Amino acid sequence: MKIAIFGGSFDPLHVGHVQIVNEAINSLHIDKLYIIPTYLNPFKKVFHAPSTLRLKWLQKVFTCKEKIEILDYEIKQERAVPTIETVKYLKQKEPNIKKIYLLIGADNLSSLHKWHNYKELSNLVEFVVASRDKIKIPENLIKLPIHAKISSSKLRSTMNKSFIPQIIEDEITKYYNKNNSC
Repeated sequence: MKIAIFGGSFDPLHVGHVQIVNEAINSLHIDKLYIIPTYLNPFKKVFHAPSTLRLKWLQKVFTCKEKIEILDYEIKQERAVPTIETVKYLKQKEPNIKKIYLLIGADNLSSLHKWHNYKELSNLVEFVVASRDKIKIPENLIKLPIHAKISSSKLRSTMNKSFIPQIIEDEITKYYNKNNSC
């Protein structure tokens, strides 16, 4: 069994995230893609939308998609969970896993060495990097070409509806406008 893991804050979920999921399913020949929202990103001190709401948005956008499972493992821990812990959890949950792709944004490349137990993690997964902001991706990594020029922080400040999946557009704009979460 080949799987991919796509974790993140998804605070908020945007079309760039959807492009990453679609491109991974179309190009990696995987059996399953796990989308795993964080309770709290290990490199951040706060979240803007509560984890349960971010989970609900992911479920609305991806529930009817074949090969995708939204996993609330990290949310249930109610703390920042290092990626290595989630990978080990999935290996235990799915003993038939032969290959794990870990989807990350190119903006994570510069700090990847700071991830908890990075060496062990890099032995368990193959990193797949979504292009972003013209960041150069090393040749030895798999590249996912993504064309949405957006980030969650930029979306929170602009609330440009063209970057929000239509099915959750009203909920996201209402939540972030009400809570002024820039």
